Amino acid sequence: MQKKVGRSGNSGPKIRSDCEVIIEKRESGGITVDLESKVLPLFGKSIESQCRELMQYFRISGALITIKDSGALPFVISARIEAAVRQIKEDIDEYLPDMSEKNLYDTDRDRSRLSRLYLPGNTPGLMINAGLHEADGIILDLEDSVAPGRKDEARLLVRNVLRVVDFYGAERMVRINQGKRGIEDLKFTVPHHVNLILIPKCESAEEVRIIDKEISVIREEHKISNPVYLMPIIESARGVENAFEIAGSSGNVVAVAIGLEDYTADIGVTRSDEGLESLYARTRLVNAANAAGVQPIDSVFSDVADAEGLRRTVRLSKSIGFAGMGCIHPRQVRIIREGYSPDNEEIEKAMKIVIAFREASEKGLGVVALGSKMIDPPVVARAQKTIELAIKLGLLSAYWLKEQAGNSV
Repeated sequence: MQKKVGRSGNSGPKIRSDCEVIIEKRESGGITVDLESKVLPLFGKSIESQCRELMQYFRISGALITIKDSGALPFVISARIEAAVRQIKEDIDEYLPDMSEKNLYDTDRDRSRLSRLYLPGNTPGLMINAGLHEADGIILDLEDSVAPGRKDEARLLVRNVLRVVDFYGAERMVRINQGKRGIEDLKFTVPHHVNLILIPKCESAEEVRIIDKEISVIREEHKISNPVYLMPIIESARGVENAFEIAGSSGNVVAVAIGLEDYTADIGVTRSDEGLESLYARTRLVNAANAAGVQPIDSVFSDVADAEGLRRTVRLSKSIGFAGMGCIHPRQVRIIREGYSPDNEEIEKAMKIVIAFREASEKGLGVVALGSKMIDPPVVARAQKTIELAIKLGLLSAYWLKEQAGNSV
């Protein structure tokens, strides 16, 4: 039996840029809007008008709509109302806000993913200006950060965020749920120009292929041309042992991440700052990712207040071979980006190696040396990767590099 009352959203003294919506369906009496808002004198009439337009769109002729507003933008209000309506009425059409042209950009499969910022998928106040933090990727999270009873409304909010919010060029990512709920999440995210889907708690290549196939079906149904990449997250002992198969399970996999909170719980140990308990898992994932030709991405650092601890972790992570890591707070973005970026010494050394290789090749020499050290092709390849990353991060001018190192870069 369908509910008579639908409820969604959040309210309270610490809530911002959100609203709580309660819709009580009635057989008669028309539409009544009971609005409580600090911006009532300025925006009260427009909010009430939006409510009535949405009721007409959803073909509801009788309802009491109670809204407790804390500065929610129209796309948030529409998501909250739609979520409440879905609880009291079956088979409704999606209400989609206009897609911003600023959000219609694609990303490259080999772009830098030094930092990716997790945002709870049911908290609009954290999403609206997230792109200003300059993370390489913004993750709208539908999994662990959303309470089980709020996941349906969160996916509607995330859908609207993908359509409206300016990410300022950051890769637009969504972490879906596991199993059938994750498949349903795809229907609300893939059609709205998401760039990358994170697959949580991935333990097998087959799990990736199931998601990949479903994305293909949705892309064909909606005539979507933009690429949708995949980043499986390995969070268990079984997943670690299957890391290479997971990394190579689909041509759309561009990176593999590790989640250490769940992994350490799975093997029955406590996660430490030193990370010795997870060293095997992390090095195995790095090796598997590189063998499959995708990026290895490290876990998040959970102590937001410990900046020095984060710097130590990033240094270790980079030395192991990771290409980036997750952030759970904007203040971590700068430290992570700086830690994974090549420094001046690394760039200068890479340039010397590439130039020495070019000069030796031009002279037809079979042996390349830099000072007293011999340089073999893998060393040159690593130097070229360092230079390419420096270019992507704006640390070097591509024109200057061509002048200095010729076509070997």
